[in-house]
Amino acid sequence: MRRLFFTFASGPPGVGLLLLRLLAGTTVIAHSINLLRIQAPFAIVGLSILLIGLGLLLILGLWTPLAGGLTAASSPFDAAFYTGDRNYCLIIAILALALTLIGPGAWSVDARLFGWKRL
Repeated sequence: MRRLFFTFASGPPGVGLLLLRLLAGTTVIAHSINLLRIQAPFAIVGLSILLIGLGLLLILGLWTPLAGGLTAASSPFDAAFYTGDRNYCLIIAILALALTLIGPGAWSVDARLFGWKRL
């Protein structure tokens, strides 16, 4: 994980990344719960459960590159099954991809597990 990011941003950029993670994660979870409420086919149920788990990982900042990448990769499938506004799925994919590329920030589980330690 340390090889993916040079530093874990702290200060105001770290707070901004925390807010982005919270926004992306809660939006993915709320959307997935909404998909579960409508009586969806079995494939949608599996995708929704996967997205709820990925949303929780994004909120925690745990395995952020993997969670963000999988969220962005699952977004076209979500858009195919979602009958509402498909631009919504595109926005979630862009947010998740941005978090994948930028990193989780200093206030994340990734930073605690894989950040530089002080001796």
